[in-house]
Amino acid sequence: MVGQKPSLVSAALSLILALGASACGDEFDNGTSPLPDGPEPVALQQVASGLSFPVYLTAPTDDPRLFIIEKGGTIRIVEAGTLLPTPFLDITASVSTGSEQGLLGLAFDPDYAGNGRFIVHYTDVAGDTRVSAFRVSSDPNLADAASEVAILSVDQPFPNHNGGQVLFGPDDHLYVMLGDGGSADDPGGRGQALTDLLGNILRIDPVDAGGYTVPADNPYVGTTGGARPEIWSYGLRNPWRVAFDAATGDLYVADVGQREWEEVSVSTGPDGAGRGVNFGWNIMEGPECFLESDCNQDPLELPVVSFDHGDGCSITGGFVYRGAAIPALRGHYFYSDYCAGFVRSFRFENGAAVDQYQWPTLAPGANVPSFGLDAAGEMYIMSTDGVVFKIVPG
Repeated sequence: MVGQKPSLVSAALSLILALGASACGDEFDNGTSPLPDGPEPVALQQVASGLSFPVYLTAPTDDPRLFIIEKGGTIRIVEAGTLLPTPFLDITASVSTGSEQGLLGLAFDPDYAGNGRFIVHYTDVAGDTRVSAFRVSSDPNLADAASEVAILSVDQPFPNHNGGQVLFGPDDHLYVMLGDGGSADDPGGRGQALTDLLGNILRIDPVDAGGYTVPADNPYVGTTGGARPEIWSYGLRNPWRVAFDAATGDLYVADVGQREWEEVSVSTGPDGAGRGVNFGWNIMEGPECFLESDCNQDPLELPVVSFDHGDGCSITGGFVYRGAAIPALRGHYFYSDYCAGFVRSFRFENGAAVDQYQWPTLAPGANVPSFGLDAAGEMYIMSTDGVVFKIVPG
């Protein structure tokens, strides 16, 4: 694996298997793209190195620090340009790390400055999904590892397709991304089953003492037929990375494909930002019918961007850039492919992807598991060789 530290090779292979990649092996291949190069000069600035498989980066509101998740079960802090030696949180003893498993998601409470609460999404030692809340200690650079309160647990039938992201939306509710449970073809039909939490985006409100309540305006509250009221959107295979546009409230869902297609779908804020939306799996994969040669696409949210496995193997969703450092990039949604290692973007306008570009100067030269945003809205790219980069003006 080009550029990989030996200690990370097995982890990289595990994540490829987890995300469902089948076409590109474990090599990145930043080859020729059908898209034109982006017109704005941009570059990568290294902000941290020596990390062990970084899979996400975020920060509390108005906080200049960077919080970086390592797949093995730790959260690291970069403060004033320095990677602190002591993890903010270390739950490695509680985390399983095979396949897609690991510490996968982190979200800070909108009132983190007041309540010190943050949410993590991980797979426990039994391989099942756990969403938990923790609190910061009296030391702002150290969480209280004993403060864990369980919010949600979901049994996982296979070790892959766990989703992994947690986000507080523009409405301050917590969104939890869950894949279809793993294996191939969604054998349990979970993507289309509203009676199962897997294969969905959930929308809940954590309770301080543990557990959660369900917002009254969730689409399946009070419905018949056994639909789970926690479900916000459904029809997903493995929504590894999902994002809200900070300016519009639009929901961007990058769903990892299986045989042929990787995809990004957008549900606008005025249309409900995913409320009750069926994103199509396993009726469709990307722009094509999956189980049958002909399928009813009318009730489905079709992707606005898709690429086949001749171009990549496992999409890595990013964010809509709304930072101040590079005004020309505002409104562009950035994404990558784990195997191909490219960086691409588009703007969403009038229901379609426009101004689609590739950005060769942003390709980190290794597999790309995730993007990140700091508190100022500036964007970061993580690579499997343990390096985190910031996107800066060229």
